[in-house]
Amino acid sequence: MAGTLTIGDFARATHLSVKALRHYHRLGLLVPAEVDSSSGYRHYATGQIATAQIIRRFRDLDMPLDEIADVLTTDDLVTRNRLITGHLDRLEHSLAATQSAVRSLRDLLASSAPADIELRTVPRIRAAAITSIVDDAEIGPWLRGAFGELDATLAASGARPDGPAAGLYDTDLFAHGLGSATVFVPASAPIADVGRVRFVEIPAADLAVITHLGAHDDIDRAYGALATYVADHALSLDGPIRETYVTSFRDTGLSHRWLTEIGWPIFHPGAPRSDLPLPA
Repeated sequence: MAGTLTIGDFARATHLSVKALRHYHRLGLLVPAEVDSSSGYRHYATGQIATAQIIRRFRDLDMPLDEIADVLTTDDLVTRNRLITGHLDRLEHSLAATQSAVRSLRDLLASSAPADIELRTVPRIRAAAITSIVDDAEIGPWLRGAFGELDATLAASGARPDGPAAGLYDTDLFAHGLGSATVFVPASAPIADVGRVRFVEIPAADLAVITHLGAHDDIDRAYGALATYVADHALSLDGPIRETYVTSFRDTGLSHRWLTEIGWPIFHPGAPRSDLPLPA
């Protein structure tokens, strides 16, 4: 057939395998110009080579086939650009995550400095708090929503934060991916319970504390150093991990400036008892 190529020749011309071309045909992504009714042989027009090249490049960028189909079938330039830009944005985010992981691995391989760990007794704290059973995969969005609710409730009640925000995370959250999490903001005066927000007393605790600077992509390194310390010194106790957000997303969008104190519950001989009643 003049002006057409067999599927084999079209595969050679486009560097798309015959298997891929048949799959794209089934999906309606790249339909042959002609299909012989008796033999079923596919023939492609030379004008389809450019379309095949576009598909190949989108696949090289891991764009899903359904999104490629949307790009190819829409006549609206704004929609087409939005689809392509959205995928490029996802690629940039993935690249940034990969680069962060590479930097963290290089630092991990090169680092030999001992961790700076402090033993600390934290007194009881009155705070506005939200407690939920959380899936580890959803902890980020849950934290942002919970802290947004806490901040709004405090602002509406006229109460002022009396220290940095913090969170308590049960072992089940780490071990099984589902567990209790409590986030709280110390409050200078009692507030009424509103929605999920409760005014509570956070128990005192003896903690081994390490400070993590930056985003939480590699916060496991700080956790590892902390766990090693408490294990080596036989100090570890059951109880929730406490993260104190000295500087966080609530303060700046620049994640390299975030400062998080991680507290591991310990047996601290000689520390003040934490089971005494809180003064009125």
